[in-house]
Formats: sequence, structure tokens, C-alpha cells
Amino acid sequence: MANSEDRLPYKVADLSLAAWGRNEIRLAEQEMPGLIAAREEYGPQQPLAGLKVAGSLHMTVQTAVLIETLSDLGADVRWVSCNIFSTQDH
Repeated sequence: MANSEDRLPYKVADLSLAAWGRNEIRLAEQEMPGLIAAREEYGPQQPLAGLKVAGSLHMTVQTAVLIETLSDLGADVRWVSCNIFSTQDH
């Protein structure tokens, strides 16, 4: 049995789609200037350092931008999809 420390903190069905997904996230970032501005202005200060943020929302590229922003601001983020039928996992 695998030790819980040996397991990855996430589950990915197909890592070969990572580059495609990263491109989709970059496109979504262009449509979300407020979050990007928050990253740029507050990221170096790590205002969310030490905070744990858990969320449950439709898993879309826009959600990925939110998750990455929270992480860039210092939060320890865990996320689950709230609806398996709304997950964008092309």
C-alpha cells in the first residue's frame, strides 16, 4: 500500500493534455485582467501566505485562473469540481 506522503496531491487523467490546457489558461487570463492585476500587484507580498483555501466550483479554465491566482498570492489551495458534467477536460 502506498504511503500517503508518496501520493501526488492531485489526480490527472491525461498529462499529455497539459500543454493544451496551459494554452487555454493563458487565453482565459487575457479575459480576466482583475485577477492578473492582483497577482502582479500583491503576488510578491504573499498576502494569503499561511491561509488554506478550499473550493468547489465548476472546473473550467476560468476556475484555473482563480486557483492559480490564489496560489500565487500565497494560499495553500485545494479544489474539487462541484459537477462532473460541467468539468472542462477536453
